[in-house]
Amino acid sequence: MSVCSSSYGKPNRGKSRIYGSDTMKGFERKNQLFSLCGLNCGLCPMLLGNYCGGCGNGNQSCRIAKCSLEHGKVEYCYECEQYPCEKYQHIDEYDSFITHRRRKADLERAQSIGIEQYNLEQQEKIQILSHLLSNYNDGRRKNFFCVAVNLLELSELQEAMKQIQLNDKLSLLSYKAQCAYVAEVFQKIADRRNIKLKLIKKK
Repeated sequence: MSVCSSSYGKPNRGKSRIYGSDTMKGFERKNQLFSLCGLNCGLCPMLLGNYCGGCGNGNQSCRIAKCSLEHGKVEYCYECEQYPCEKYQHIDEYDSFITHRRRKADLERAQSIGIEQYNLEQQEKIQILSHLLSNYNDGRRKNFFCVAVNLLELSELQEAMKQIQLNDKLSLLSYKAQCAYVAEVFQKIADRRNIKLKLIKKK
């Protein structure tokens, strides 16, 4: 399956409703798929729900964005001579409304393969996520699918989608049963690497 395949359908792109605060005046970025600090904004439920415009267009102050302004407006933290700094200690331990568990790993991958290639992979992940949310979200699985598409490798996501597409009995199930089956496919793949497909919040 090629990167940016259109077989999953087009992602839902709407104009964000709540962003544009001047709390980070001067901090602007062109790439709305991947944040300064390693978050996959294109796979974030806040961006998908049109509540945030992505890194550089958000509605909250950010200490890492402020740090970027103080260090020559680096586009990604790995471009900074001081990376990884103390801000990245324990940064992967807990999630917010988006999983944080791959921030350092994804920054390293983007640096290794180049941001253009990384964005191509993210675009295919966005198409997969959009397809899942449009067809298999029974009202309780948005966070599950967002976490799954963030934490699983693209090859694992392609494996899951192929398994789902080849199941010719899936359409015979009730909608609720279809959603449960699809979630189970992703969970079994995640279990192979002991990945928890849920947000881990700090207590």
